[in-house]
Amino acid sequence: MSLIEHVRPLKNKLTAIRRDIHAHPELAFQEHRTAELVARHLESLGIETHRGIGGTGVVGVVRGGHGLRAVGLRADMDALPITERNTFAHASTVAGCMHACGHDGHTTMLLGAAEALVAKPHFDGTVYLIFQPAEEGEGGAVAMIEDGLFDRFPMEAVFGMHNWPGMEAGNFAVHTGPVMASADRFDIRFTGVGAHAAMPHLGVDPVVAGAAFVQAAQTLVSRVLDPIEAGVVSVTQFHAGEAYNVIPDRAELCGTVRTFSAEVRDRLEQGLRQMAEGIALSHGVQVDFQFRRGYPPTVNTAAEAALCAEAARAVAGSERVFTDRRPSMGAEDFAYFLQHKPGAYVWIGNGPGEGGCTLHNPNYDFNDEVMPVGVAYWSELVRRLLGAVK
Repeated sequence: MSLIEHVRPLKNKLTAIRRDIHAHPELAFQEHRTAELVARHLESLGIETHRGIGGTGVVGVVRGGHGLRAVGLRADMDALPITERNTFAHASTVAGCMHACGHDGHTTMLLGAAEALVAKPHFDGTVYLIFQPAEEGEGGAVAMIEDGLFDRFPMEAVFGMHNWPGMEAGNFAVHTGPVMASADRFDIRFTGVGAHAAMPHLGVDPVVAGAAFVQAAQTLVSRVLDPIEAGVVSVTQFHAGEAYNVIPDRAELCGTVRTFSAEVRDRLEQGLRQMAEGIALSHGVQVDFQFRRGYPPTVNTAAEAALCAEAARAVAGSERVFTDRRPSMGAEDFAYFLQHKPGAYVWIGNGPGEGGCTLHNPNYDFNDEVMPVGVAYWSELVRRLLGAVK
């Protein structure tokens, strides 16, 4: 019997849990119901359970054999501030909030792994099951780390998994090196002198300065970065003025910067700052430039990524595991864990992404057929990481 077939009897139970979580989504650091569901489920399996780590985080401790080695497996629990458009029975019951990124599935697959590991603890060491709050932009990983995650639960490596719409259900993508990008934000205010729009010579127009910045910013990636480096600079907001016949005294611009390396990140921040200051000088306006660093790049370590690929091949077959997929310019706060520990973050296919079933879409839903594959992957990865009981 394959490992997937071994865990398949859990599917109906896990589906019910996943759909319950989906129907009761909770935003970042508000995952009280979800965290309690997780903790009670772990305790029902006899697993040592720790609540309230980093706010609403939960950690379960599963031991096998007498080995001293330990690893961590992480799932995220929070939902998004999106109004769900689905009408199926397990659609969100919370207005303006839904699981549009599959964290309900991630949490449930790790609960399934808990059941599988307890049922057959044929590994030699300790597995820390990390149920993390607030992945969606609020940095729950940092909160858990600052609350002593790695001190209280010493692990040699940590691993994560995310469903990936558009990739065939049950397939895997494993990257060596960058897998997700950094996510930084910038805010720029150009301040000039307001005037009547019919008499622009009596003022100093910040809108023209803002327009010049939007145009110039597009040259940073194409003319400043090495062509083999990846980077994105997008101006996503431009606010100025309130009337047709008034030149405003200020223009405010906002945007995002994405990249896969610390060096490129530094270069783009420096370039944007110099560009904003230069444009302000040439247009005779004042400028306030703020660059706010968000999630760093998610970068897998090579040895751990190789082990993940081996585990995925053992579960799904070599023809369903890809190591050449392009990384994503999306961001993930699992990156903070990887700044402290070796590890890897993999994608598991969620099936076709057509019809709005893509991440952060109001029609999205996690594919329950994937759960046995994900549970089997976690179980096989633990066996390969910690070895069999001697």
